[in-house]
Amino acid sequence: MYADEETISRILRNSGETWAVVGLSGNRSRAAYRVAEVLQRFGKRVVPVHPKAERVHGEDGYASLADIPFPVDVVDVFVNSELAGAVADEAVATGAKAVWFQLGVVDTEAYERTRAAGLDMVMDRCPAIEIPALDR
Repeated sequence: MYADEETISRILRNSGETWAVVGLSGNRSRAAYRVAEVLQRFGKRVVPVHPKAERVHGEDGYASLADIPFPVDVVDVFVNSELAGAVADEAVATGAKAVWFQLGVVDTEAYERTRAAGLDMVMDRCPAIEIPALDR
C-alpha cells in the first residue's frame, strides 16, 4: 500500500540523482552506510545528513536538510519512526521531489502529508533492494 511498484520505479529512475540520506554517518556497521554505497554504485549522488555532519563516501555531510546548499531530489530516511515525520515535513519544505522511508520506518500520517504536498513517497522498503531489481 505504501510502496507500489510504479512509485518505486519513478523515484529510482526519474526523481533525480541527488539523494540526501538522513541518518548516514561514517559508521560502517550501520545499514545507512551500506545502502548509500549501493545507491552510489547505481549513479546516485549521496549526501550524508546526520548531527555529526561527517564526510561519508566522498561527500560532505550536513547536520540537517535545511543546511544543504543545493537542491536534493530524494530524501532517504534512516531515523526512528517517531522522528521520521519531522524529516518528511522538512523534505517537503526544502523542495525535495520524493521521500523514501527505509525498512521498519513507518509513519502513516507523515506519508499522507507528504503525498498531499505532491511528493512521491515510499515507506518501509529499501532502495538498495529495489534498484538492482529494476531491470529484471
